[in-house]
Amino acid sequence: MRTIAIEEHFRSRAVLAARAAGRVAGDRSPVVDHIADRLADLGDGRIADMDAAGVDVQVVSHNVPGPEACAAGEAAAIAREANDELAEAIAVHPDRLAGFAALPTPDPDAAAEELRRAVTGLRFRGALVNGTTNGRFLDDRSFWPVFAEAERLRVPIYLHPAPPPAAVWDAYYDGLAPDVAQVLGTSAWGWHVETGLHALRLVLAGVFDRHPELQVVIGHQGEAVPFMLARADAVLARITRLERPVREYFTRNFHYTTSGMFTRAPFDCLLDVVGPGRVLFAVDYPFSDGVRAVRFLDALPLAAEDRERIAHGNAEALLRL
Repeated sequence: MRTIAIEEHFRSRAVLAARAAGRVAGDRSPVVDHIADRLADLGDGRIADMDAAGVDVQVVSHNVPGPEACAAGEAAAIAREANDELAEAIAVHPDRLAGFAALPTPDPDAAAEELRRAVTGLRFRGALVNGTTNGRFLDDRSFWPVFAEAERLRVPIYLHPAPPPAAVWDAYYDGLAPDVAQVLGTSAWGWHVETGLHALRLVLAGVFDRHPELQVVIGHQGEAVPFMLARADAVLARITRLERPVREYFTRNFHYTTSGMFTRAPFDCLLDVVGPGRVLFAVDYPFSDGVRAVRFLDALPLAAEDRERIAHGNAEALLRL
């Protein structure tokens, strides 16, 4: 069975240089430092890891932080360098690697232009954005040119977690031991539920009423949205003026991946809420173990047709692979 993993990360030389010069915001992470060599490797080491896990294709994207954390005046140049670096690696392994563009969202018009260049020139399959930009969610209308371009190009935007803004961090995680706060605020809880909130904000701001064909991908088995969707839909129905019920946007404009979460309960909830046509396989490489991810997929009690859709068919359709 062919497997296409679509939330797989790298770290570019351009962003590393900018961080070393203090031009990219964000603290160093011991987790990232531990796997720095694997993040930087877009060649033989990555392909060997894919072979060992049984992953046929990775759709590669830039990890946190990316150009979203740059100043507006230099984000576009850094994004372009990062995307060109990824494109060079894809050209060496065109049957094994594909790409999501990094976007200079501090300059939304430049981000729309870079998305267009990456898709039409570099043949990338969409873009991935890490969290908020300067504390603003993407429902801010200044970012809507990016959505318009993605809809026009018929490519998705992958909405990926990032550490929360400083004010949120101080309000929610201050007072805990630093190492506990760091993990609780990111991979254990915080950035997942914030990404779920981000997705809800896109719906409630009318992004999909304005751009009805736009597709957004969220990972980690739905970032807690499937579990809460019925409740959110019922309560918000009393006050929203959207064209459709909230729940319908999540089965029409969103796709979901298995990245980094390989247990049955959240998967069963996701499948029950959105169905197999909206779920895509992902590992979250190199932060998660590809062998475990593939074993999880293989062990799911799915019909053969649904397993094939999740393993590769849905990705092939969405990304035109």
